Amino acid sequence: MSEITLTFLIMDGPFEQARTTTAFRMIEAALEKNYNVNVFAYEGAVSLSFALQKPHANSIHGRTFEEEQHPLTKEWIKALQEKAQSKGCKLNWINCGLCVDERGVNEAIEGCRRGGPKDFWQWAQGSNTLVIGTK
Repeated sequence: MSEITLTFLIMDGPFEQARTTTAFRMIEAALEKNYNVNVFAYEGAVSLSFALQKPHANSIHGRTFEEEQHPLTKEWIKALQEKAQSKGCKLNWINCGLCVDERGVNEAIEGCRRGGPKDFWQWAQGSNTLVIGTK
């Protein structure tokens, strides 16, 4: 297991900005290098791990549910968790509890937990940290 830990703070919700996809790619690249990764989901990003996300069809383009294969961020996070496990490194994911409550997205997928800004502060003190803010 690596001694290197990277901490990410992400703020954008699912499907809103390319920053989310970029963050997922950076997290995946860090895991590929066997780095431990902490993710603090803040503001809209707490919806990324929302367990009740559902895929949909695309009637505009005439595609069925099966044809659309709409990616869900909760599935991307599960894939990152599986990658961390297979590489023998850690992926810690905390959703800001205040932000969760504001948005009503209390049901997170397994492996994602509720926390607060203090958790991010503690992580940031002991790791290299990248904040991927909004505009």
